[in-house]
Amino acid sequence: MSVEYLYRKKLTLLSGTAHPALSEEIAKHLTLGLSKTIVERFSDGEVRVKIDESIRGHDVFVIQPTCHPVNENLVELLVIIDAVRRASAHRIVAVIPYYGYARQDKKVQPREPISARLVANLIETAGADRVIAMDLHSGAAQGFFNIPVDHLSSLKILSHAIQEHGYLAEDSVIVSPDVGGVARASEVAARLGFPLAIIAKRRPEPNKAEIVEAIGDIEGRNCILYDDMVDTAGSVTAGASILTDRGAKSVSVYATHGVLSGKALERIAKSPIERFVITDTIPLAESRKQKKVDVVGTAPTFADAIRRCFTDESISSLFT
Repeated sequence: MSVEYLYRKKLTLLSGTAHPALSEEIAKHLTLGLSKTIVERFSDGEVRVKIDESIRGHDVFVIQPTCHPVNENLVELLVIIDAVRRASAHRIVAVIPYYGYARQDKKVQPREPISARLVANLIETAGADRVIAMDLHSGAAQGFFNIPVDHLSSLKILSHAIQEHGYLAEDSVIVSPDVGGVARASEVAARLGFPLAIIAKRRPEPNKAEIVEAIGDIEGRNCILYDDMVDTAGSVTAGASILTDRGAKSVSVYATHGVLSGKALERIAKSPIERFVITDTIPLAESRKQKKVDVVGTAPTFADAIRRCFTDESISSLFT
């Protein structure tokens, strides 16, 4: 047996059930097939996993966003990682396009948990050696892990979409939907050479927002609300109404994660938002798609990140 054979690295892609379409797209870009894996539920709802081929000594990338149903998909991810670890994989990388619980990254009020840290601990304990995620709600959440985290950005993807849709710096403005998102919005504004505006708001409780003020040159411009996620769509639809009242020429929304829970799509349909663009980090069922909503793909970015991680190349250079 040759030394070359002994030390040849092996890459395996494995998908949970949260977003098989994205997993298949990533595999296609890597010209690989997904590992033969059985993921089922016992009659009481417990997760059953069986890896149906040998992965001993492989670098295994487990693709599973922890989107709705969040707890189901999170537990499934943990069980899959444990199965892979017990199958003697060489390295386990959890590829989490959308990291559930990311918003619970600090104590806002007394006696609250820091759930984002708890989930990080669970993923480590299950056996992950590394995490690849896209647009965590806060970059500081990387510090909750004691293992390496490759924090991908949708900046290039959404900036390209903004350009493709024909928006120009002369009559457009990037708008941060809150003060916390200013750094994110200013980054895309600088990349495109667009001016920046800010909506100031406060949250009296989770999933509820009150608009306080809109700051910046808005009148007569195409306003592009840029955010990391849209959940109930209360903030962006209220922001769109404020911008329209202040004389905006049009309002569109570009966001990484389309959580879109509750009546989000209904609110978007009734709002002055003309275009609503999200990525495919979270699956959007065909029955929920509407004319205003565009979905752009992230598979090439994840595929490139997986390839670079496997070959020990720089991932940060993807975004420079």
